[in-house]
Amino acid sequence: MTRTTPPRPLDVEALFPELAAHRGTTTRLHPRPGDPGVADSSVGGPLLWPVGEPWPVCTEPHTRDRGRRPADIHRGRALLAAAWQRGPAGPTEEERRLLGAWEEEQRVEGIADTDPLPMIGVAQLYRRDVPDLLEGPDGCDLLQVFWCPFDRHGPTGYSMSVQLRRHRSWEVTEVLRTPPEPQVVGFDGYVPEPCVLHPEQVDTYPFAGLLPEDLCARVYAWEEGLEEGAEAREDAREDAGEGDVPEPLGYQYDLSIPPGWRAGGFASWHLTDPSPMDCGACATPMELLLTIDSSEWDGGSASWTPQEEREETGFQRACPTEVVVGRAGELNIFACPADPGHPHRWSIQ
Repeated sequence: MTRTTPPRPLDVEALFPELAAHRGTTTRLHPRPGDPGVADSSVGGPLLWPVGEPWPVCTEPHTRDRGRRPADIHRGRALLAAAWQRGPAGPTEEERRLLGAWEEEQRVEGIADTDPLPMIGVAQLYRRDVPDLLEGPDGCDLLQVFWCPFDRHGPTGYSMSVQLRRHRSWEVTEVLRTPPEPQVVGFDGYVPEPCVLHPEQVDTYPFAGLLPEDLCARVYAWEEGLEEGAEAREDAREDAGEGDVPEPLGYQYDLSIPPGWRAGGFASWHLTDPSPMDCGACATPMELLLTIDSSEWDGGSASWTPQEEREETGFQRACPTEVVVGRAGELNIFACPADPGHPHRWSIQ
């Protein structure tokens, strides 16, 4: 089933003609629960990984012997989904007992803080499926994303560890059928549910703070005028005893950068000021490779909900992958356009 982004609520280039020079595209991936195979682009699906090539592991020293079993996480999600689908009563007492057992933290004996820890295969993208996926080094057409299932890295000891791997898919003749996996994970949100993708290319515009100064100021002034008008209408409706006023349109949430998993386009900097993302190897300004989002839409970005799902609601529809980044934010991964083999960088928003 295809997923179709609704037309934007208004033509932003009619308001700000200069934006036409900054227009780009991004490919919304639209992950939805399914049964992908190794030959498919997917989130949480089996990877086209060559037999004989070492599986990515985390070797940074941190505690890795306490957490939840991935199988228990998947079982719990499936049980809850089935229970709520039955009706508003939700899980039975017996099902709640099972959930309680599956949610218990487990201790794995004999794991040292420096033992190689298998990373989780988060996603794989074939360039044939994703128009805006940046080209890989040496003709590689397959991007695979891995992360450590614990937030115990970096100078603070509370950061992610992300790895990217590239392959030439036609060279993988024998696939690893049973990849290693961590016995326990530190965070449920790092365990994705298998999802097939429904790629769709859409127009996108830069984050307002990265536009030319004059244009940025005009965009912000326009948004402030809309907000003031909405507040005035809300006050008038309250005085008249009428319902709420719909949220006003916004450049950031309705007209520029779509929410959800996507490849290419522009990064959002809605939590922090824009930060230069230059390649550490050659100082070239990097480009957005992939956005991993904790939700496909929310209350502030509901205008991007696909037309095929406008009448559908609920957590599983908005968060089909079950992935959570940071405090339900998004992970933006950047790559060097001068040399895709250079180390990537990333930010959380």
